[in-house]
Amino acid sequence: MKDILLKNGILYDLEKDSYNSVDILVINDKIAEIGESISREANDCEVLDLQEKLVYPGFIDCHTHVGIIEESTGKIGVDNNETSEPVTPHLRGIDAINPFDVAFRDAVRSGVTCVMSGPGSNNVVGGLNAAIKTNGTIIDRMIVKNPVGFKISLGENPLSTYGIKDKCPVTRMGVAGLIRELFMRAEDYMTQKENGKLEKRDIRLEAVLPALRNEIPLRAHAHRADDIVTAVRIAEEFHINKLVIEHGTEAHLVKEYLKEKNVPVAFGPILTPRIKMELKARSYGSIVELVNAGVKTALITDHPYNSIDRLRTVAAMIQVEGLSYNDTIRTITVNAADILNCEDRIGQLKVGFDADIVVYDKNPLDLSSRVKYTIISGEIVYKD
Repeated sequence: MKDILLKNGILYDLEKDSYNSVDILVINDKIAEIGESISREANDCEVLDLQEKLVYPGFIDCHTHVGIIEESTGKIGVDNNETSEPVTPHLRGIDAINPFDVAFRDAVRSGVTCVMSGPGSNNVVGGLNAAIKTNGTIIDRMIVKNPVGFKISLGENPLSTYGIKDKCPVTRMGVAGLIRELFMRAEDYMTQKENGKLEKRDIRLEAVLPALRNEIPLRAHAHRADDIVTAVRIAEEFHINKLVIEHGTEAHLVKEYLKEKNVPVAFGPILTPRIKMELKARSYGSIVELVNAGVKTALITDHPYNSIDRLRTVAAMIQVEGLSYNDTIRTITVNAADILNCEDRIGQLKVGFDADIVVYDKNPLDLSSRVKYTIISGEIVYKD
């Protein structure tokens, strides 16, 4: 891989909410230097004169099903829900994510350089998801962090999947009961393991341990406010202090509670009609309320429910609702990275961070703007 020197770029500084003229030196897959004027011998690296185009960190979507619900394949490419049973903690998203899904190409062309992808929400317990780069052919070499979350689901989706079969869960109490039952078994299993009394490994219970040990977040699919509060209640019962609410349609109704409990929200998708009961309170302005209340919030597409290349569109719509430009950009960069526990590698352009860089011809929230270059892990993967 050849080193890259980006010359004459206009960098948007998230911390200072300002623009600066800079050069950026990329060595291997990392940002090695950022300065007003960097010089390197031409034969040492590839030099790109950006001619004062705008430079941003690669955008991050912290909740998708890219590659696990494949486009243009029909049912054979839909691998996100193992609906043979409601509790499947041992499933790993990386075993079903296809890096050749065309959605990855759309992501790269639109400046999305990292996504979280993994199991869906039909199961009460869905399994483990991963944060991955959007360029590559071998999923194991695209991983930023795996696992990056343990998926549970509350509310309408598991109820409508299993309740109609007269199979637990039929009620919200049943959903919560199944989660508690699993976590209690996993706690006992963990105690046996720590005391050296474990006689036989259990793949299902092993999968729960990283969440119980607070090594990865518990990621709870929850739309209604009461389901959101149930997720917080269950997390506290099992001393889980890393919880992420996914979707959060009614999160604004309990925003002070989420702020108090330090629970972030991966909010969306918003470019969808209100096709089920849990979406009746969906509002573009909800995220403004959450951010203004001090709740760490990231925007998501939930691809394919909103297409991955619409992440910028979603952000632009939220800015129109009144969120500041800086806060809007944060919802698809630093906040998303933080929710993925990858804030030390991605989400900002800093020395030592992954060289995930996108160059635009103008403000990326202006939907007439174009991506001129996408660089992922120090490699130019798209050029307009």
